[in-house]
Amino acid sequence: MNAPSHDFAPLGEAEAWDAYVAAHPAATPFHSRAWCEAITAATGHKHHLIAQRDAAGRIVGILPLHHVRSPLFGQALVASGFAVGGGILADNDDIAAVLADAAVDLAASLGVPSIELRGGCLPEGWPVEEGVYAGFARDLAADEEAELLAIPRKQRAEVRKALASDLTVTTGRDAAHRADHYRVYATSVRNLGTPVFPKALFACVLDAFGEQADILTVRSGGEAVASVLSLYWRGTVMPYWGGGLAAARGLRANELMYFALMNHARSKGCTRFDFGRSKLGTGPYSYKKNWGFEAEPLAYARWLAAGEAPRDTNPTSAKYRLQVDLWKKLPLWAANRIGPLIARGLG
Repeated sequence: MNAPSHDFAPLGEAEAWDAYVAAHPAATPFHSRAWCEAITAATGHKHHLIAQRDAAGRIVGILPLHHVRSPLFGQALVASGFAVGGGILADNDDIAAVLADAAVDLAASLGVPSIELRGGCLPEGWPVEEGVYAGFARDLAADEEAELLAIPRKQRAEVRKALASDLTVTTGRDAAHRADHYRVYATSVRNLGTPVFPKALFACVLDAFGEQADILTVRSGGEAVASVLSLYWRGTVMPYWGGGLAAARGLRANELMYFALMNHARSKGCTRFDFGRSKLGTGPYSYKKNWGFEAEPLAYARWLAAGEAPRDTNPTSAKYRLQVDLWKKLPLWAANRIGPLIARGLG
């Protein structure tokens, strides 16, 4: 029997790529062709699919990588770009090891000094980053009342106040929802001192995922005050890009937003809520625990060429403290014009 081989699968392999992701129990939306092509279309970062095949030519492992380039943050092959997950997806550890070696070969051929794997199989011998991020996920309750009771008492009281308010909720994927979401999200991240992603990123992901992605927006007096773009994947809802205006906190708009999303997701057949990742010791980390979610440590792996240092893309890093403070003071129009030029390089 011939030994397995790996290759860099071209776009002509779309059906095989889709089929492998659809069949693998550990696949995430960030392994999908839809995600990889959307990121490339929105940011220009080329994606490479390394595919491992068996002797019969069947795909038995994949590693989708985005070649992220930035004059500020340097270059890296990232699995996957702009994702909280991804990494090596394989039938077994031996195949995963071959894919990792192939990624190193690709990096060398491209002159890229770093590979970042955000989850998946972690190659033996690669430095692993632990104790930085945690994920939060739990099953959804059977109905709205049971969902309320699943929330710890103090947070449940806040949700009940939000439900009794005059806030309203809408969901959709149209141009109006997209515009409201971007305005709210861009304002939110500017207030945190972080550059906003390109508007095209949100549009391309929504278009690529179709009915498996949408926007839920909370409104006060008809005006959007909190909004979240979510992915739906194998019965799990993933609130992925969300934020609120300064008024959202006093209005409890975020409380209504996430509780409404739980109910909306249940109506779409979801049984699980993935609250996403947060850095340990941050406000979002504590907020998710307040909802009754248990933190699950996340581990990422990184390969570095000899003599190279890892990219620093952490906005909470002391290195960027001055820039963060200055960014918070920028007019929104300026932040929205300059931010995407910076943020597209974060990957």
